[in-house]
Amino acid sequence: MRTKGKVKSSKPKSTIREKAYQYIQSRIAEGTLPSGGAISELLLARELGSSRTPVREAISQLVSEGLLEQTPNRGTVVVRLTREDIVDLYELREALEVYVVAKVTREQLPAEDLKRLEQLSHGILTLVEELQASGEQHLNAEQMSRFVASDRGFHTLLMAFSFNPRIRKIVDETRLLIRIFAMRRLGYGVAKLKHIHAQHAAIIQAIVDRDPELATLRLAEHIQISKQERLDEFDRNRRASSIEQSYSDLNF
Repeated sequence: MRTKGKVKSSKPKSTIREKAYQYIQSRIAEGTLPSGGAISELLLARELGSSRTPVREAISQLVSEGLLEQTPNRGTVVVRLTREDIVDLYELREALEVYVVAKVTREQLPAEDLKRLEQLSHGILTLVEELQASGEQHLNAEQMSRFVASDRGFHTLLMAFSFNPRIRKIVDETRLLIRIFAMRRLGYGVAKLKHIHAQHAAIIQAIVDRDPELATLRLAEHIQISKQERLDEFDRNRRASSIEQSYSDLNF
């Protein structure tokens, strides 16, 4: 929840910087700081009720991590992904997540951890029920945000079971970069949500059955489908931009 206005705080600067870092990340993840969007150090400081120094430090860290970039004319902006970036990020994500799910499956997750995965996956079915009850065809912005949280939570928890903080950090950063582009996706309806839930359920069942080969296959399929959707979306957006530019040139 954002707070408006400045408030005095006795917290160490490093704590405030971490809060600013997490806040900017969450704004990127939810799409309120979209790809190519300008970053206002002053505005963020006001929203956080802090001085500009910890915000500036958080921005510098995010620039070094590749989530933000410096531009000559617009200052700091949320990074724009190329088609090649999307392919590279998904290949990295698949390699690491598939490794982790195989490791987790061989070691056998405790029942309470499996329950946590199932609960996160069930969050998607809740959205299905809401759509069916409302008669709407697609998720609205608030529901889409909840879908992203459930989907992200499922994969984040799965990576947490690796007990490898380096892998977790790389996968988290990779998924966030992908999400910068993917947050604009539209048209998620009942059929799509049921399909994603079924994919998650198949991964969980393979883990329960202690079948690492099947678990890796199901997770790889899940990631590859997502990759193709993002590439198709990128291509559609590029074609639309090209057509728009052509009309603009004609009008000029």
